[in-house]
Amino acid sequence: MPTLLFATRPSALARWQTQWVCQVLEKAWSGLKCQEVVITTKGDRILDRPLPEIGGKGLFTLELEGELLEGRVHGAVHSLKDLPVDNPPGLVLGAIPQRAVVQDVLISQNGYTFMDLPVGARLGTSSLRRSAQVLAQRPDLQILPLRGNVDTRIQKVFAGEYDAIILAGAGVTRLGLEKHITEWLPLELMLPAPGQGALAVQCRANDSQTLGYLAAIEHFATRQAVSAERAFLAELGGGCSLPVGAYAQPTPQGLSMQVVVAAPGGHQIIRHAASGEEPLALGVACAQEVLRQGAGDILSDHGD
Repeated sequence: MPTLLFATRPSALARWQTQWVCQVLEKAWSGLKCQEVVITTKGDRILDRPLPEIGGKGLFTLELEGELLEGRVHGAVHSLKDLPVDNPPGLVLGAIPQRAVVQDVLISQNGYTFMDLPVGARLGTSSLRRSAQVLAQRPDLQILPLRGNVDTRIQKVFAGEYDAIILAGAGVTRLGLEKHITEWLPLELMLPAPGQGALAVQCRANDSQTLGYLAAIEHFATRQAVSAERAFLAELGGGCSLPVGAYAQPTPQGLSMQVVVAAPGGHQIIRHAASGEEPLALGVACAQEVLRQGAGDILSDHGD
């Protein structure tokens, strides 16, 4: 059997995710060997500016995709929420494994929950989606930019740079840092980014051998759900830094989906919930509904 090479970012979380994919594949295919190839992306190099400021599509993915297109690796492992909705020509999402937990978490040095944070507390996040939903509930809070790897961000809150920070729960638990979690934020307060909690393994569309191996870790229900979420995002313009949340869950009849579009200052927020059998149609319908309610005016000022 061949050795499959997987491109990964250098962060502890990215490498955990890639090593997990490698381990599951090696367990599924006796004799298969998998190795990681560490690639530093623009998002890893520029740490002194907020993500939306340097962002654009592919902030954490462009260099990994380049390695794939040049044939130097067989696959690239991504956090799906970081991956632009349009694949470059010649690349496909070869596998989407079963999703982890989707909720965001609050981490506070003093054990505050979100609603217990003092008036004017310093909350760290560089996500427009998070800050918009936070300010819709707590306009008194002071939002400060937060960059760095997961462990670095946690260190910053315990060093007193912030009163609290918000992170994706999946990343915190994957790194075994869940002891620091003060509160799991309910979906009613904080809808996740489209695709949050899911991994995606990108590969070349014409690489039938790698696609065959990746089929062993594909999870149908997760792909259905995230396809609806990404269709929603695509219909709104496709930027992964937009102030947009979406979460779809499998039901016996298909999918149920919640979405939100929020102005970054939190003064305007549009929510919608719907169900449907076909993921792409459901995502598009949800997008068209929030646009009918005025989401276009919010998004036109905050595109990539």
